[in-house]
Amino acid sequence: MNAAGCGPRHVSVLPMEVIHYLAPAPGKVLIDATVGGGGHTRLLAERVAPTGRVIGLDQDVAMLALAKPRLTGLPVSLRQANFADLLDVLRLEQVDQVDGVLADLGICSDQLDVADRGFSFARSGPLDMRMNPEIGEPAHDLIYRLSERELADLFWRYGEERYSRRVAKRIVETRRKQAIETTDQLADLVRSCVPRGNAPIDPATRVFQALRIAVNDELHVLEQLLTDLPKALKPGGIAVLISFHSLEDRRVKQAFRKREFWEQITRKPVMADEAEIQNNPRARSAKLRAACRR
Repeated sequence: MNAAGCGPRHVSVLPMEVIHYLAPAPGKVLIDATVGGGGHTRLLAERVAPTGRVIGLDQDVAMLALAKPRLTGLPVSLRQANFADLLDVLRLEQVDQVDGVLADLGICSDQLDVADRGFSFARSGPLDMRMNPEIGEPAHDLIYRLSERELADLFWRYGEERYSRRVAKRIVETRRKQAIETTDQLADLVRSCVPRGNAPIDPATRVFQALRIAVNDELHVLEQLLTDLPKALKPGGIAVLISFHSLEDRRVKQAFRKREFWEQITRKPVMADEAEIQNNPRARSAKLRAACRR
């Protein structure tokens, strides 16, 4: 159950496009490397049943618990794992290679809903941001530990924040006087030194994105997934990845250009149409790329 006490609030992006490119059919074995609320997982499992199955991964045990009721009666096995551990999961499942892999790299709306997770500045909560709250360094520790220069580099590299030096300086000045431990503290600090202008997004958005990427080592684990995908897929198997910012999309695009492994299916990223965006504004920034294992 989510924070509102009902089922998953998250709406899966590009659902029909995922079905189109992965082409799930009875007997196929597929991986959903990012289960989240279970929306994509259910769509795939319904179509590979009764003789196929979906192996679902998520590093967040709360998301697996949320998705499980949605998947009751379907051929799905769930594993708490980071998708960087894809090959280890296949060994545990006694599967050599699969017919398709899906990875939706976006954060689940149900994670954003829980203030205690610290992903969103829309709600006051501890500045944590760990996808797996059982391991790693929370964001407030990272902010305290890094030097001004390291913080500025982080905000620029992972958030492409043009005022990264100004934000880093303000953080260092502030932390000398008081701890920065909550999402609203950090968001207000960023807003105080980043001009909003006519930008449609909150000034804190890029800094929060950068911290989340750093806390969860997101780009490194994505690169590990892209390295392992050719080993996980059968020849002719399909990989579908959905990214939400240029840092991810650039890496997916570059990986799928390696002709020794891949035949590109989508030359340009597939994006949501206006009807989907109206129903699910989060889909606006989604970019889907698909490739076939040679």
